[in-house]
Parts: sequence; C-alpha cells; structure tokens
Amino acid sequence: MKKSQIVVAKFGGSSLADTGQFRKVKGILDADPARRYVVPSAPGKRGSADEKVTDLLYRCCEKAGAGEDYAADLMKIRMRYQEIAAGLGLEISLEKEFAVMEQALADGAGAQYAASRGEYLNGILLAAYLGFEFVDAAEVICFDKDGRFEAERTNVFLKERLMEIERAVIPGFYGADDAGSIHTFSRGGSDVTGALVARAVQADLYENWTDVPGFLLTDPGIVGHPKKIDAMTYAELRELSYRGATVLHEDAVFPVRREGISIRICNTNDPGGTGTLICRETSPENEETITGIAGKKNFVAISIAKNRMNAQPGFCRKMLEAFEENAIAFEHMPSGIDTISVILSREEYNRKKEALMDSLRRLLQPDKITVDEDMALVTVVGKGMRSQSGIAARFFTALGMAGVNIKMIDMGSNEINCTIGVSNQDFETAIRALYDALVE
Repeated sequence: MKKSQIVVAKFGGSSLADTGQFRKVKGILDADPARRYVVPSAPGKRGSADEKVTDLLYRCCEKAGAGEDYAADLMKIRMRYQEIAAGLGLEISLEKEFAVMEQALADGAGAQYAASRGEYLNGILLAAYLGFEFVDAAEVICFDKDGRFEAERTNVFLKERLMEIERAVIPGFYGADDAGSIHTFSRGGSDVTGALVARAVQADLYENWTDVPGFLLTDPGIVGHPKKIDAMTYAELRELSYRGATVLHEDAVFPVRREGISIRICNTNDPGGTGTLICRETSPENEETITGIAGKKNFVAISIAKNRMNAQPGFCRKMLEAFEENAIAFEHMPSGIDTISVILSREEYNRKKEALMDSLRRLLQPDKITVDEDMALVTVVGKGMRSQSGIAARFFTALGMAGVNIKMIDMGSNEINCTIGVSNQDFETAIRALYDALVE
C-alpha cells in the first residue's frame, strides 16, 4: 500500500501576526491535506511601528529581573492573543496560561522561558482554530540540564508522540530538559523545530512559510528587488544561512539533509508562487552560477607574524590551542609563509581579548601581533562557480571599480564559495557591486 504524503509546514511570525494571517494559514493547510504537522512561531509585527511578541516577552523578563513594573507590556501581549482569538471566533481563554506565566516571571524565570511563551500560546490558538491536536514542544524537544540540544532523544520522543496523531500543531523555538526547565534554540529557531518534526515523521517535504517569495539572491535592504533563486542545494543554503542570509535558520538544514527531505521556502501572502526548493542536488537546468551573496559586519582579524613559521611543526596547533583554551570559535584562517590571520567576531574578541592575547604570546612567542577591528565578511556562493571561467576576474574587477579595498580573500575548499574581508563602511557597496557584476 502506498504511503500517504506527509508535509510539515512551519509558519513564521509575520505569517501569524493577526487574524487575517491566521485565515491565510488555514487556507494554505486546507488546500493540501498532506500538510498534517504545523510548527508556528510567535506573532510577528503587524506593521513597521509594531512590536514582535517575542521582543515584548524579553522586555517583561528584563523588567521582572530588575524589579520594575512590566504590567503594561504583559497587557500588550495578552491583548494580541485576545484580538486574534476574538477575530477568529474562538471560544478559548488563555487566562490560566497567563497566570502561570506571571507567577513564573515573579519567581525569576529566565529569558528562555519567557521568550518561549510566544510560540506556546500561539500554538494553543492555532491548534484550536484548525482543529488539530496541540503537542507542547517541552514534552518532545529534548535538552540536557546545561541547555545542550539532544538530537537523537528528540527524534525518538517526536516519533513516538506523533506516530498516532493524524494532525498536530507543535510550537517552535523551544524544548525542555528532564527537570522541565525550558531551553530555546537561537533566534529564528522555529525553523529548526520544523526540520526536527519533518525528520521524525519522515516527511516528503518540509515547507517553510514566510513573507518573501523565496530565497532571494541577496538582501533586498541593500539591493532593491534582487532575483529569486528557484532551486539550490543544502550545501549552498548552509553557506548562505551561516554567512547572514536570514530566510532560514542555519541549523535547520541538518535534520532534513540526513534524511534527504527537501525544503521549500514559500510566501504566505502568495501561496501559489513557486518559492525556492532546497534539495540534495539541483538539476543542471536549474543550476545558477551564483546562488547568493550574503555577509555580516563587525569582525576582527588577528594577524600573527613569526619568521620561518612554515618550518616550525605544530605552530598552527599551538595557535588553535590558544583559541580552544579561551573557548573562542573563529570564522576563517588565511595564511602566508611567515604570517597567519584568524578572523573572529568582534563581540567574542572584546569579551576575551586580554586572555586570548596572553595565550597567543605564551604559546607562540610571535615576532608581532596586529589586530584589525574593522572588518566585514562578504561571501559569494554558487555551485555553478566550479565550472565557470572568468568569475574571479569579474568578482575582483567589480570591487576595484567600486573603490572597495579587499583585506582578505578565502576560497572555500568545496569550491562553492568565496569570502572576502572589507571594512565595515564598504560592506553594502561591496554587495551591490558584486550583485551588479555577477548577476545583472
């Protein structure tokens, strides 16, 4: 007997911001019975002047911790959910849940607990509206007591719980440890929850519904109306998400990639659109030379110089030991014969720079250490770059014509990405120049 299709649908905050958006979501789910498992985010902004529910929850937590009055902020949150429920004609009260939350905040509940309530409450409303069963993520998404996510335990719990449930709503972003303490993924983590559910139920497709037509080739805030990508690989998505593209959380790739489950980025406001398909391999006719241009600001480059470095076995190991003993992760490590540079976030550097510098001097005894605290990273990603001649020439000519000074170049070993370092003030200029040269 042929297995029935299963689609997991995750809806972002903008897709569930108000009554009208809830109705759009129901229309999308009704249009395809295969959409059986739904992962909601907390309500997002209803307009540019509005606030996300998650931000209001963080503020309540901060004020509670400081002994300040947060009643007005909590009332804003309560009204958001009441308006949605009333607009949908739901005879449901969340007063019990708000009472529990108020007590928890008064008792010093942490920011992770507070932030998770946005998804939790939205999940209760959405399940009631759809007539789906509500499954609290705290019961099926597992963390250890130190807040580390436990992937395999989670997969077992989700499989067992959802096996007998035909249609369910599982709120995104959070889970819990064995003691019941709430832990969250990083911001945007509802994408990860959706991927975990897709893996557990062996979905045929994981749909991620948002407010853009698909994966755009670059940030529309920098380049007006950038081209949409029709199809891309998991590897390309991983590179772009890590480098700053915000359509999908960078960790959402792992659960579905191992199972070969494709992801489709869809637009809640245009459900008939084609979106962007993300899969293991793209067909040659869908393969673009450039899949995306992304980046982030505020990095630091630490350059270490030592004569005859290349003749000293273990030099790189000792350098990495300095970063390890200070629990610092880094982004890139370009090198020369007598010099090596390490690129890391400015925030990480500022927190631990004295200890890091002491470790580097003690372990390496360098001739010189220089620090550049003004660096942004811009990455061009595309599987098609492997087979296209002249890409590098266009790449660097465009930056030169735009007056952008390149501080660092790092070509990825998989040949699908090239990262450059530029000053923070040249970040937007570099992205526009690369888009014009490589796409337009």
